[in-house]
Amino acid sequence: MPFTPVTPEKLSTAVVRQIEQLILRGILRPGERLPSERELSDRLEVSRPSLREAIADLSERGLLTSRKGAGVYVADVLGSAFSPALVKLFASHDEAVFDYLSFRRDMEGLAAERAARLASDTDLAVIAAVFAKMEAAHQKRDPSDEAELDAEFHLSIIEASHNVVMLHMMRSMYQLLREGVFYNRQMMFRQKTTRATLLDQHRAINDALQARDPAGARQAVVDHLTYVESCLADSRKAEAHEVVARQRLEHVGGKGGGI
Repeated sequence: MPFTPVTPEKLSTAVVRQIEQLILRGILRPGERLPSERELSDRLEVSRPSLREAIADLSERGLLTSRKGAGVYVADVLGSAFSPALVKLFASHDEAVFDYLSFRRDMEGLAAERAARLASDTDLAVIAAVFAKMEAAHQKRDPSDEAELDAEFHLSIIEASHNVVMLHMMRSMYQLLREGVFYNRQMMFRQKTTRATLLDQHRAINDALQARDPAGARQAVVDHLTYVESCLADSRKAEAHEVVARQRLEHVGGKGGGI
């Protein structure tokens, strides 16, 4: 018969499994500091030796990292998603920018559709809270906070879709976006009319999600990212036109006179 003896699970193994799940589900994020040893052992109701054994195991497997005098942190598990050479290639070719937006449109449209169906009321409350922060940040002249909340808003939808593979994949993509690898998000928020349009689009996404309208949520995301793509295409054209205009000006100036 295919049975084996049942053995009690070590406390350290139970701790390892719990921390693994928190990292997998995106609750503990890369770079996040764990509570102190005393606090964590109290919360988990395990002895400090058991906790140390679990942390040593997770550290050996690259999920946690210790910083001398600063504590234990979740490792930068997203850092190796793309090689430095590939990141440099992304940054130097417009093709990657538009492929990135196309990829986001497909993935985030699916995430919004899933979130409208599968998100808990708490998930939707988180999304609504982030959008409320965006509305408040919209009143400020400096668009930096609103641009940062834009990424947080989109990631909160992906979290609410409850697909851990999509979550970690998209977090790594957003990290590159934050670093300006694909394009400068803040540039889009500096234009008053564009900034107002972007807020309205995020409002439409949030409204569809709160109404639990899967098709509406997906379409709102598609419309938003299509608009972003159009704005970037126009910006690229304007930059190219400016290069030509400067060449003309230099040529005319070089002639030393009028026509």
